Amino acid sequence: MKANRTLSMSINTRAQVGIGTLIIFIAMVLVAAVAAAVLIQTSGILQQKAQSTGKQSTQEVSSNLMVKNIEGVRAKDNGTLSSTIDLLKLSVGLNVGSAPVDVNQVVISITDGTVAHNLVYAGNDKSYDSVMTDFDGTATAAANLEKLLTVSGNPTKYYTVDKIRDEDGSFSQANPVMNTGDLIMVNIATISPTSASLPDIGSITGDLQSSELDLVPRTTVNIVLTPESGATTVAEFVTPSSYGVKETVQLYP
Repeated sequence: MKANRTLSMSINTRAQVGIGTLIIFIAMVLVAAVAAAVLIQTSGILQQKAQSTGKQSTQEVSSNLMVKNIEGVRAKDNGTLSSTIDLLKLSVGLNVGSAPVDVNQVVISITDGTVAHNLVYAGNDKSYDSVMTDFDGTATAAANLEKLLTVSGNPTKYYTVDKIRDEDGSFSQANPVMNTGDLIMVNIATISPTSASLPDIGSITGDLQSSELDLVPRTTVNIVLTPESGATTVAEFVTPSSYGVKETVQLYP
């Protein structure tokens, strides 16, 4: 007689383990793909910001004005000179490698220790008080300087410019853009209240208007040129102890 045999069925779970591993693998691939997409997007944004920051930093470093010389002119009446400096003439250029500078956007701050003015270019129609009274972009620099000195309110708000060296012919009264190698003359009216009664400054004749500044001997004058982009330029000097009989006085450097 044969012994009773017990039949049993074995369960093979290896196939189920394989499916679970596949699911986990697919999930890991999806997570990795999402993470890679996020990293690529983030790196693109960071690259754009880095390029923008680098461009702005280059402009801040390279767009630099340089004051080479400052002369002061005294008002006069039939040979009698005023006791103050009534017109500042700044020779301004660009540092080596500087980007072009739009003088129309340069703000000049000047103070004699008592009175301070923030001056804008005479042709800047976007300034706080529109364009300088009687300014004409097609007129000569001398004509615009005359309007600066003889029209009420202009000396406290504006400055004018004239080109000294402009080889490429890009600089004009209406479009005052400086390139490397250009040299301009910036005119700042500093007519004192006592000099306003005198009729002449240099070759200009007319009713002079006070700038409220008073540049008597031994006055500390601070001038700051702030371009649209780039570092500010500071020129500070002390006027001589006596102006003597000189109509034009060297002030800086």
